[in-house]
Amino acid sequence: MRVLVQRVLSSQVLVAGEVVGAIGRGLNLLVGITDTDTPAELDWMVRKCLSLRLFPNAESDRWEASVQDIGGEILVVSQFTLYGDCRKGRRPAFAQAAPPSQAAPLFEQFVDELRASGLSVQTGEFGAHMQVEISNDGPVTLWLEREAAG
Repeated sequence: MRVLVQRVLSSQVLVAGEVVGAIGRGLNLLVGITDTDTPAELDWMVRKCLSLRLFPNAESDRWEASVQDIGGEILVVSQFTLYGDCRKGRRPAFAQAAPPSQAAPLFEQFVDELRASGLSVQTGEFGAHMQVEISNDGPVTLWLEREAAG
């Protein structure tokens, strides 16, 4: 599982010109699921996303607070292209990306587990062509990856 985490002032996702999800201060999560992912990887990733200290505290610029600590919001967007392999040729290969029939339920479980935190969690539309507007704060962008235990 791969997640590109961005600390944002705001973010929104549009499908066919209509806003389907929008947040204020918090995290924008672009989520890629591979064909070996299981609920164990999801659980780890949810805990990591919720607990990463990416926000400054009131007294200094040190990153001391998590999205949970600040009561922030989360926008989750499915992003199979995170598994694009560009090592050969000029067109990415997506052999490592889970097929939609496998990825969709895992994506929904990931979102459900984030929502269980009590934070406001919005999403894009799985499998749709989306436009994502991100007001990256910092900019702060981190790559998280968790492979299935083999």
